[in-house]
Amino acid sequence: MIQRTLSIIKPDATARNLDGAILAMIQEAGLRVVAMKRLHLSCEQAGGFYAVHKERPFYNDLCAFMSSGPVVVSVLEGEDAIAKYRTLMGATNPEKAEDGTIRKRFAQNIEANSVHGSDAPETAAFEIAYFFNALEIVG
Repeated sequence: MIQRTLSIIKPDATARNLDGAILAMIQEAGLRVVAMKRLHLSCEQAGGFYAVHKERPFYNDLCAFMSSGPVVVSVLEGEDAIAKYRTLMGATNPEKAEDGTIRKRFAQNIEANSVHGSDAPETAAFEIAYFFNALEIVG
């Protein structure tokens, strides 16, 4: 089934100029970029995106980190895109990530783990709409 998912290349990765290398891994995995933009989120914008985590102890640190520098947000499309991208990202903790994954290769630690990806179709729909309108997604 063809799906769409959201990818965020996080501030730790953009600061190290890894955008191209990460996008190359995404494309080599068979996913197509159908929308993309570079943004510098405010803490409030990051908070709106991560509102589901508002009651969790790491929420404020997460918002501060995600607003600490530019991010690259993109919509990825492909066969089982959500699962495929989650596998490509690797475990949240890079120490537990498998070889060949984005996080194993580029993540610095569990917070500065280089990328975010949607975890379910409902989440993907919310996350894509948070950053893109329908005119910006060209499949």
